[in-house]
Amino acid sequence: MADLNPQQPPQFEKAEYLGQPGANSCAFCKQSISNQYYRIGGGMACPSCAMQIQRSTPVDSHGAFVRALLFGAGGAVLGLVLFAGVEIATGWIIGYVALAVGFIVAKAMQMGSGGVGGRRYQIAAALLTYASVSVAAIPVALHHSSEPTAQHETVRAPGGSNSDPEKPDAVQQDNGAPSGADSAPAQSEASRKPRMGLFAVLGYLLAIGLASPFMDLADPIHGAIGLIILFVGIRIAWQMMAARSPQIYGPFETASTPTP
Repeated sequence: MADLNPQQPPQFEKAEYLGQPGANSCAFCKQSISNQYYRIGGGMACPSCAMQIQRSTPVDSHGAFVRALLFGAGGAVLGLVLFAGVEIATGWIIGYVALAVGFIVAKAMQMGSGGVGGRRYQIAAALLTYASVSVAAIPVALHHSSEPTAQHETVRAPGGSNSDPEKPDAVQQDNGAPSGADSAPAQSEASRKPRMGLFAVLGYLLAIGLASPFMDLADPIHGAIGLIILFVGIRIAWQMMAARSPQIYGPFETASTPTP
C-alpha cells in the first residue's frame, strides 16, 4: 500500500491504475491499442501494423521458385569454382570450403526468390550444395591428370639409327615384311570399336563426380570427415532457406477498461 502524504490531500477526480506500463501498446509503432490487436512473434500489434507487415511479406510463387533455382545454380557454379580452385591452388583438400559453398548457394537463392523460403527451397538448396561440392572433384582430377609426367623416349643416333644395340636399325619382321603390314589390321579393329560421344563422356564424368564423396570412403578417416563437413554445409543451406514469414494471429479484442 502506498504511503499517504498528510501535506497533500487525496484526489478523486483522476483514477490511476497500477500495472505494467505499455502493456496494451503496439510492439512496432508503440501506439496504444484500444479495441483490437494482433499477435506477431509473441508481441501485440495494432491492426495497421499487422496489415502493413502482411503486405510486406514476400509471397511464394512459381516465378519466385524458378528465379531461386537459377540464382542457386549460379551460386553452385561459383561454389564449385571456389572449392576446386582452392584445392588446385594449394594442393590440399580443404573440406571446410563446403561450409562456404552452402552459404553461397542459399544466399543466391534468397536473392532470386526475394527472401521467400520453404521446404521446396530447402530441398533445392541441399541438392545444389551437394552437387557443387561433389562435382568439384572433376576439374581437380582433370588438373592432376594433365600434369607433366616423366616420359622415356627412344634416343636415336644421327642418321636415324636406334641407339639400342640390341635392336636392328631397320625395324623388320622375321619374314622381311615391314611392321606396318601387321599393324594395319590392328588399326582397323581399333577404328571399328565404338567411341563414346561428348554427352556420354560428360554423363560419365558427372556420375563419377556425384559419387566422389562416397568413393573417398576408400580412405575411411578422411572420407568420413569429408562427408560430415559436407553435411554441415548442406545443413547451413537448409536452415537459411527455411520459411521466414511471420505468423500473424488475430484479431483479438482488448479487455475492457474498468470504470473508476
